Amino acid sequence: MRTYIASAAAGLCFVAALAAGAPPRVQAVRLYVFDCGVLKRGEPTAYGLTRAQVGSTDFADACYLVAHPTGTLLWDVGIIPDDQIKPGGTEVVAANGINAAQATLRSQLAALGYSARDITYLALSHGHADHIANANEYAGATLLMQKAEWNSMFSAEAQKLPLFSVYGALESSKSILLDGDRDVFGDGTVVIKSTPGHTPGHQSLFVRLARTGPVLLTGDLYHYAAERTMKTVPVRDNKEQTIASRAAMDELLRTTGAQLWIQHDIQANAALKHSPLFYD
Repeated sequence: MRTYIASAAAGLCFVAALAAGAPPRVQAVRLYVFDCGVLKRGEPTAYGLTRAQVGSTDFADACYLVAHPTGTLLWDVGIIPDDQIKPGGTEVVAANGINAAQATLRSQLAALGYSARDITYLALSHGHADHIANANEYAGATLLMQKAEWNSMFSAEAQKLPLFSVYGALESSKSILLDGDRDVFGDGTVVIKSTPGHTPGHQSLFVRLARTGPVLLTGDLYHYAAERTMKTVPVRDNKEQTIASRAAMDELLRTTGAQLWIQHDIQANAALKHSPLFYD
């Protein structure tokens, strides 16, 4: 009976928070997984792999919300801008395939009671198009980015490219530029890990959850699980840096027992709980 009453009370608090326009309060760290699209791709030769080695060649494109008792962190923000996503879904022809999305990141956050103004921190694994499509909407958050990635994304050359239009507003965001790891909330539960190689300032995210245990979100440190087993490196990576970053994350996985979540692994992503469900 006590469990029922506690659960009912928590549910009423959540409903009241939504009615008041306030985001829900959490007592412990939660990790939400959002569906931010699919990258429909062909041959995985750019990753040193064959179709037989990877199974499905398509990529999942997930976004994540970390809800902490003292704030929130949004990790990666999709492949198609929300304003371009129509009811029933949208597909966009890309240079190397088709990008598709069924639901907006905005609507998935709203279903939980969050809006852009409720995001304390925005952190992007890196500046490639499939991770930054809705960045401008969260320019009011504090940006956590490696200095090397900032220098690349806001260089004079980058600002001339069409992609700059989806993230250019971040240039005026309150920003904390990193040169290594960052304990986001100061208690070891949410830690940005510097993992250069795929891009100059690529980063990964370590989240320590009370029930689930620790989880490591690896951005594009890997794309396919087969990269890890076959020890291949994407042809455009800085190979030496990627190998070193992978070795460092392997050691983190060993010492913490964390789960490795390869963000683009479409089969592994399909097996995860998606919002409004969460990991805690």
